[in-house]
Amino acid sequence: MSVGGEKDGSSVPDEVWAEFLRTSGEGAGDAPKEPSARAREVAGRLRDRPAEPTPWRAHTPGRPRRRNGWYVAGLVASLVLLVVALDPGGLIGWSGDGDRDAKPVAQETARPEEAPPAEPGGRPTLDEPFKGSPAARWANGTAGITVPPARATGWMSKAEVERALARTRDFLAASNLDPAVLRGGRPEKAIALMNPHQKDVTAFVTTSLRTPDKDHDPLLLFSRFDPAQARPAGDVVKTRGRLSFREGRLGALEVTADVTYVYPVAPAGGGDEVVRVIVRRETVVSWDDPSKVITEKGTFSLLSYRTDMTNGGCDNTTGSFRPEFGGGGPAAGADGGTVDPYDRTGPIAGGDGGCATATRS
Repeated sequence: MSVGGEKDGSSVPDEVWAEFLRTSGEGAGDAPKEPSARAREVAGRLRDRPAEPTPWRAHTPGRPRRRNGWYVAGLVASLVLLVVALDPGGLIGWSGDGDRDAKPVAQETARPEEAPPAEPGGRPTLDEPFKGSPAARWANGTAGITVPPARATGWMSKAEVERALARTRDFLAASNLDPAVLRGGRPEKAIALMNPHQKDVTAFVTTSLRTPDKDHDPLLLFSRFDPAQARPAGDVVKTRGRLSFREGRLGALEVTADVTYVYPVAPAGGGDEVVRVIVRRETVVSWDDPSKVITEKGTFSLLSYRTDMTNGGCDNTTGSFRPEFGGGGPAAGADGGTVDPYDRTGPIAGGDGGCATATRS
């Protein structure tokens, strides 16, 4: 498979990944450090605020404005390990076993007031890929995404809201936790949940998956790795975040998802170095009233999306995360500043974008 792009939705077979893990040794190399580099416009379709659904008699979805995010590289800090219960949704991503005696953190039900504290130091390994990370105490897969109690909202009954919330979480799993998608496959299950009549979004998704570039970056919506460059260090993704909802325009159910995903990976060609890619996504979708907006049953309209990526590759336009191994990265600089990828106390920042140094990974 060529670096970065999709190739007929193919991915490395599970048995090949498993063999990589069995043949890898103990320990880990130096954690990656990618100091700040030149700022660039982040490709994407990000809006300052959710757009208003258009009445069905004149449905012309608006073009979302681009917003800058951060492409940041990781610095390893600290230690505490845990694996929580298996993901009830069945799409649990990547991870390792960890310290089963560590106390898991409670589910997130509102925006936290402070960033998670530092953990005891240590480098991640194939056996302990979350060593030194606050994510060691997070839940696995969709178990880390809090879904609030449903209530009748807008045009939907309580039962319909409950189904819409479940399907929104299904989209997050299909976009960011599906093993086949993480290994470079096409996110068919995720696309199937998106309103096909939202033509601008459909065109963006199609182009970004076929021929990614700085203006069409699939990483703004989907988590994907090039199996020729990186392999999973374990079989679970750690997550932390929540859904919230309200009544939107024209009586629609507007759902906001704010979730951080932590992916431990190792070099594709073998070796025991482990680094972590951390991705935070804020996604707003609208479950529209079909009597007012052109839509298909069981699909939503995408209103806005913002993404922060840590150690996913600075100035990366390949369509796949490109984690740095071997402590590589550009020469040191100060123009990009620093960022804590585990700090969820505020919304994802806009601004000038660019590449910053992560305070921990």
